[in-house]
Amino acid sequence: MGGERALRVEENLGEGYVRLRVAEAERRQAKHDVRCVEDAVIEMLRNARDAGARHIYVATSREGDLRMVTMLDDGSGIPGDMHARVFEARVTSKLDSVRMDRWGVHGRGMALFSIRENAVSAEVMSSAPGKGAAIRVVTDARELPERADQSTWPTVEAGEDGALACVRGPHNIVRTCCEFALEERAACEVYLGSPAEVAATARARAASTVDGSELLFLDSLDSLPVLERLRAAADAADLRAQAAALGLEMSERTAHRIVSGQIRPLRGVVARLTHRSAPSSGPREVDLVRDRRGLKISREDVEEFSRTMERDFAVLAQRYYLSLSSDPKVRVGRRKITVTFDLEESD
Repeated sequence: MGGERALRVEENLGEGYVRLRVAEAERRQAKHDVRCVEDAVIEMLRNARDAGARHIYVATSREGDLRMVTMLDDGSGIPGDMHARVFEARVTSKLDSVRMDRWGVHGRGMALFSIRENAVSAEVMSSAPGKGAAIRVVTDARELPERADQSTWPTVEAGEDGALACVRGPHNIVRTCCEFALEERAACEVYLGSPAEVAATARARAASTVDGSELLFLDSLDSLPVLERLRAAADAADLRAQAAALGLEMSERTAHRIVSGQIRPLRGVVARLTHRSAPSSGPREVDLVRDRRGLKISREDVEEFSRTMERDFAVLAQRYYLSLSSDPKVRVGRRKITVTFDLEESD
């Protein structure tokens, strides 16, 4: 994703952005910097970090061959007249904000051109100075490949220096977010889930800059920071509309489930990883062939598995217009684990 290049300014675009002067070979190479959907995700994460975001929400879903990734952040935001220009070639933030990290040289906006060149669509859904940003990218797996397994979380271990690193698991979107979150844990917190989970999490966790009484005098929630609009939505219909405007598509029934608290907020990526990697103090691993006492799984792990099943159920929910009436029930037996999905009655 691009090594060190001689960075020279060709044009000052104003509002904190410049266009770089680079050799033609480097210009062509930029179009090839994104080779898979995971490359696009890491560039979007770096873009949010370079905008000064302290909280980054990654919502991802897939319909057929189309992969949708929406990234929300509470960074410095993008001026309105730059919403389209940040996707132009060689546009980046001013050179004093360009930095080197483990993935190479990067500045705010630097790789958005490469993403758009390889995507079905890429757009700033909403952003303004000081209000964060919502960027949505749609890719086609037939054109921009991705890992077949996009649900598995990696295993992390501490190295000799005590630093955590991902050591096992497919190099999918989940692992990309995990590696970034571990690398940048001192600077920002990352959340990863479905559009509904991200909306529920931002609604629950986003810091509020206005109180309820002040909301009454707002002509539009568009004047609020991106993340706060989900928190300020008055009801399910309003939440669905605000989420759609930010690139988070959901049914009104799903919005009702968020408002009623049926869809629980996500833990941060690092919190989830460190919980999984903590030394086990519970029951030892059970051999189902030799151990006849029955399988025992901690309540915390059962709840986490239930959340995973609820997230994966979204595939059927979207295709067949289904909705869960409660969280998936996980029953652990002697030699089997049973998951029950209770459905709401059809309209």
